[in-house]
Amino acid sequence: MLLILQIFIISFVYVTLNTIRFMLTIKGYRLFAPLLSMVEIVIYVTGLSIVMSSLDNPLNLASYAVGYGVGIALGIKIEDWLALGYTMMTVMTSDQETKLPDKLWEAGYGVTITQAQGRHGSRLVLNVLAIRKKERELINTILEIDEKAFIYSSDPKYVRGGFWSKRVR
Repeated sequence: MLLILQIFIISFVYVTLNTIRFMLTIKGYRLFAPLLSMVEIVIYVTGLSIVMSSLDNPLNLASYAVGYGVGIALGIKIEDWLALGYTMMTVMTSDQETKLPDKLWEAGYGVTITQAQGRHGSRLVLNVLAIRKKERELINTILEIDEKAFIYSSDPKYVRGGFWSKRVR
């Protein structure tokens, strides 16, 4: 029973670190991601060697698999909690007289507005840059003002220039 728990913990810790390291790599953390990967690989090799030498009991392999799944779930939760980087929201509205840009500027968001033509007429397209930790708050603000707004977000890897990015730094 102790071996099964040990295998679970090693797999769980390894995959949690792996998930976080992968997110850091994507976000461009060029120093921290490689350092974390060194710890991750030591845990991985240790855990794998224990599992490979203990395949006589199927519960050992099952424990490794369950730890793997739980580790991914926790890694994703930790990454959501850290919310590293920025989000770029593109907001499209058919309301040409909307107060949405003014409200977002007042709230401190960077907003760039362009005119566009959609299938059913003119649209305003707002590109809104925000810190990822504020993503949910930004979505709620937008929907309070225009519940029919079309919104999508992306994670920019690199941000430079503009009044807003200077304020963040």
